[in-house]
Amino acid sequence: MSDDDAPIPRGDGSDLDATGEEPAGTESAEPGAAVDGNRSDDPVDADPATGGTPAAVELSDVSKTYESGAETVRALIDVDLVVEPGEFVAVVGPSGSGKSTLLNVVGLLDAPTSGTIGLSGRDVTTLTAAETTRARRESIGFVFQDFHLLPTLTATENVELPTLFTPDGGATARARDLLERVGLGDRLDHRPDQLSGGQKQRVAIARALVNEPEIVLADEPTGNLDQDTGEAVLGEFRRICEAGVAVVAVTHDPQVTDFADRTVELIDGVLTEGAGRSRIVGGTPTTDGGTGPVDDGDGGGERE
Repeated sequence: MSDDDAPIPRGDGSDLDATGEEPAGTESAEPGAAVDGNRSDDPVDADPATGGTPAAVELSDVSKTYESGAETVRALIDVDLVVEPGEFVAVVGPSGSGKSTLLNVVGLLDAPTSGTIGLSGRDVTTLTAAETTRARRESIGFVFQDFHLLPTLTATENVELPTLFTPDGGATARARDLLERVGLGDRLDHRPDQLSGGQKQRVAIARALVNEPEIVLADEPTGNLDQDTGEAVLGEFRRICEAGVAVVAVTHDPQVTDFADRTVELIDGVLTEGAGRSRIVGGTPTTDGGTGPVDDGDGGGERE
């Protein structure tokens, strides 16, 4: 990779979410109305351990239930989770354990039944639907297992996509810069069918960063990649974290947990703390028994 030492930029965030449009079924949702009737704009208290910097993500007693016929499904049960700025957290657990629900709730694509969610010190469970949409596109980037690239657009155009619905004169330059930083400077005008699986995922990572989010949520980011390519992509996530962006990745891949600072496990909707390579508190790594070196290099092996 040509620019391994170049920092991934992080800013105030702006404009649309990763797909460039409101997800289906969320236009009329009122996330705040589902949470115990509370509607307050009070910020979440900063964690003293971080020197006054609020957590990137803070879930407190979050539960999510669904009605399935006559049955009530408890997808999340009293979940507490804190993710600091610059921390890489892997979420593991068997299929059907609530991992996707957790990602949707943190990503403001679904509302919790009860509990509170804080993003960078702001209680987002009390927001209106319009405010929730704005918070999502300003604060959160998404990376998907299946890339979700538009086949008729070039790599640069796919990265620009989240900015197309608002005026942004610097979007093209920022998209090209991000692609260069993830090692795709020679693929700027290539379409997805001209890219390998690893290259497609790097385009998706650049797209997630184009609005300069504070949090990146990844759903099985290495699920369609071979081991070497997956390692290279995980190296990109490490670089994102070094720039102060929090990463939460749902995964079945043990390779992801080797790169993560911390691993949490979801079983039947209950979250428990697991081991990790390190725990970042206030920007300072502290070991907690995890292992696994970080390789921010190319990693090789980009093949279909």
